[in-house]
Amino acid sequence: MKRIGLIANPIAGMGGSVGLKGTDGEVFKEALRLGALPVVANRIEAFLSHIESRDEIFLLVAPGKMGEELVSGKGFRYEVIGHIQQQTTAEDTKRIAKLMLEEQVELLIFCGGDGTARDIFDAIELKIPVVAIPSGVKMFSSVFALNPKAAAQIVDKFIEETVDTQEKEVLDIDEDAFRDNRLVSKLYGYLKVPKFQNLTQNAKDSSKVGRTIDENKYEIAQQINETMEEGTLYLLGPGTTVKSITDQLNLDKTLLGVDAIYNKALVGEDLNESGIVELLSKYQKVKIIVTPIGGQGFVFGRGNKQFTPKILRRVEKNNILIIGTEDKIKSLKCLRVDTGDDEIDNLLKGLTKVIIGYKEELICSIE
Repeated sequence: MKRIGLIANPIAGMGGSVGLKGTDGEVFKEALRLGALPVVANRIEAFLSHIESRDEIFLLVAPGKMGEELVSGKGFRYEVIGHIQQQTTAEDTKRIAKLMLEEQVELLIFCGGDGTARDIFDAIELKIPVVAIPSGVKMFSSVFALNPKAAAQIVDKFIEETVDTQEKEVLDIDEDAFRDNRLVSKLYGYLKVPKFQNLTQNAKDSSKVGRTIDENKYEIAQQINETMEEGTLYLLGPGTTVKSITDQLNLDKTLLGVDAIYNKALVGEDLNESGIVELLSKYQKVKIIVTPIGGQGFVFGRGNKQFTPKILRRVEKNNILIIGTEDKIKSLKCLRVDTGDDEIDNLLKGLTKVIIGYKEELICSIE
């Protein structure tokens, strides 16, 4: 049997729906005050439910809400190692990861976001391969599986056969800058990941800056602004391409947040889930405008978790406008979604139009 470690960060991803763009440090308390709910348990359950090789796995799990409570009763043989504090911290993750290394696990599974990936790197570096279940707010690092099901497929393949590994990037995202509407990232290190190209994501590409790219964004904004319908609420997702729409209208826009305009006037800034729901109760006609994350292709589920399944169910796919510069879209094999709700993901999948210029569109597949 394969000895495999499992560590979950119980607060990962809780800042997404309430618009906090992360839960590092004391921000977790603010997320609770705003009514944020845990998301890790559902991600772990989805992951475990897709494991086919459970009879060949012996899990070493972190105590309590970092592991034991999540695997209990799921049909896996496991042992609990280490101890944790009542309020878990990064030090718990690092300490338990080191213990698992000492216990000679062959693979370490962790569930969280970029902050958790940094903690795992601090503890084990490149000593053993990892499988990362995405459950954070940002997840710009390339170590993450596309979704919990893909993470399970990687584990099954690791059990079944000898696989090559590759070193994938862990990015250090400055959450304070992120909340201040600035994306500041740097390479923090590398983790060793089983090599399955179609099951893990790429690192986020920075938006290219230059005359051609700026002109392309201007054309996209011109197309959107000329075709905006009166009496319709537009919810604008993060990104420089989306911001070009409001720039052209001389309106403010949070670069990394969700904003709302109605009849070309700003009616909501840096909205969280509850703020969006409040607007949905006031306006009957609603459209969402988003741009995929460069290099990854995620339309929903990375960096814009304010668009929760509840909101996407209300707005529906035909009212979602996807925009992106031609270079960005053509560099992607496909678009992706990972909302945390399989039903919504399946409703969003399939062929869709992407606006790439003035009266220019591409047909892309959402997978």
